[in-house]
Amino acid sequence: MRNASKYQMKVLAVLLCTAALSGCSLFSSKKKAEAPTAPAATAAAPAADAKPAAKKEATAGFIPPGETGNVSVDSIVVVVNDDVITQRELDNRIKTVTARMKAQNVQMPSAADLRRQLLERMIVERSQLQMAKEFGVRVDDLQLDRAIQRIAEAQKLTVQDLRNQMEKDGTPYAAFREEIREEIIMQRLREHEVDAKIQISDAEVDSFVAAEKAAAAEQFEVNISQIMIRIPDNATAEVIAQRRARAEEVMRQLRTGADFAKMAATYSDASDALQGGVVGWRQPERLPPVFAEALSKLKAGQVTPIIKSTGAFHILKAVDRRSLAEAQAVAAVQQTHARHILIKVTPAMSAADAKRKLLDLKERLDNNAAKFEDLARLVSNDGSAAKGGDLGWLYPGDIVPEFETAMNNLKIGEISQPVETSFGLHLIQVLERKSDDVSKERERNNARQALRDRKLEEATESWQREVRDRAYVEYRNEDDKAANAANK
Repeated sequence: MRNASKYQMKVLAVLLCTAALSGCSLFSSKKKAEAPTAPAATAAAPAADAKPAAKKEATAGFIPPGETGNVSVDSIVVVVNDDVITQRELDNRIKTVTARMKAQNVQMPSAADLRRQLLERMIVERSQLQMAKEFGVRVDDLQLDRAIQRIAEAQKLTVQDLRNQMEKDGTPYAAFREEIREEIIMQRLREHEVDAKIQISDAEVDSFVAAEKAAAAEQFEVNISQIMIRIPDNATAEVIAQRRARAEEVMRQLRTGADFAKMAATYSDASDALQGGVVGWRQPERLPPVFAEALSKLKAGQVTPIIKSTGAFHILKAVDRRSLAEAQAVAAVQQTHARHILIKVTPAMSAADAKRKLLDLKERLDNNAAKFEDLARLVSNDGSAAKGGDLGWLYPGDIVPEFETAMNNLKIGEISQPVETSFGLHLIQVLERKSDDVSKERERNNARQALRDRKLEEATESWQREVRDRAYVEYRNEDDKAANAANK
């Protein structure tokens, strides 16, 4: 435990600065020579009630609001090692989090509980940031800009759109940037202090693999076909009703014995329509919950009722079912070496515009007017763009179903029509295919990663608590002291 009197002295210096006095700094060499009496007395004094403490701070250099006229005086809420958390910082965090929770329709806790939770989080963060500073962990502006660019892209926004959204929600963009900077710093610190120290033994991997195989006997996967009736963007109620009527007509014909593959080729808007709507084998947990629930009730050959998602009506058929143990018993697995060009859908780039752009690119490729890798580097919105869109060797299940289905239906060298997924629209080209035995090494690597993820969560929580417990923390508010004591 750190020496409390040391921090009393530093806090007194900070108090002198927080009054917004011009030219304020920590004690000068002259002041240091004159200062011991006051800090020593402060350190020796027992914790008093709020009013005497406030009076003492005022006489030590804190300018009372009534005497400053225009100066707004901040106050210290908590001392964390040689730093402080001020009331203004806490109020700003409460304001930001409250706005975010309301925007996400999350039920708000009581004001006291929210304050306690956020104050504790700020103490933990401040402790970690101080440790990171000691270790020399930094994030420069270029690294920060790249991180914010990735955040914006993940939300299908430009950086300016993200900035506008932050400020609309009441979060200053400068504060948002610093929040992201601190998150990256703390992540890097955790990687150094926690991730690198996690060890997974071969015996643990063996036990995990054995348990997974035992569990696989109880799990299953379904061979799926689909008919999808798309709902246009910004569709009116009338248009949605028309699409619903179309789905009901398809269902009526299926009930009277119509062939599912023929109905898919005739009515489906999915990229797999001309292949009879074949999606392939899927584990229910890899599907949207509404699909998984509907399929779990079906026997082989049965069809779901009409399912409505955000952008379409779906009818799914369970062509066949098998246990995962049966699936794993299949010795050969087809791997595909593919590349793609991705155009993301954004407010500035609609799905229709993205499709037209990709059709233009496909025409150039079909006429040998351009090289696939050059166009990928030039226009693709994916991280693979720098590699000419190359995705490497893909195993079944490595990519989203819509992409995998379209890819599997391509001949080697063939370029797909635009394929829509949750990431945007793609042009896909298959470069090579091969069949290989399911790799024992791949199985063990997956097991090792799953064990690492499991241990990482526990180890991170334990490390954060350790950093928090090592920190010198002094509450200045009696209510905060009581809340902290009650929470232990």
